[in-house]
Amino acid sequence: MKRDYLDRWFAYAKSHDLAELNAMLADDCVFRSPVVHTPQVGKAITYAYLSAAFVVLGSDKFRYTREFTSDTGAVLEFETEIDGIGINGVDIIEWNDAGLINDFKVMVRPLKAINLLHAMMGAQLEKQKKA
Repeated sequence: MKRDYLDRWFAYAKSHDLAELNAMLADDCVFRSPVVHTPQVGKAITYAYLSAAFVVLGSDKFRYTREFTSDTGAVLEFETEIDGIGINGVDIIEWNDAGLINDFKVMVRPLKAINLLHAMMGAQLEKQKKA
């Protein structure tokens, strides 16, 4: 994994620039949600989930706390708090040879946080559909 791929992700995480998010995703990208049991395949659905996630999670309390990298990807641990519930999770990101994200998996704990995020993400995705 080239460091500039990860740096580009961190820049997006700070800016929430949706055009940049769209530009970072491969057409055949796969998104793996902590609450949806099947992989979500395609750039459009991955974009929908990730843009909704940054509306839900992207407060000033969100921060990446650790990173682990390999030749093709990274595991980024994050923490935040919503409605007094501490949320801890990881983003597992894989990039293709062109430097585009081709696989994105999110894992979250504890159960109370998963339940909260499930409800909030569902509401945000519905809002996006109506917009």
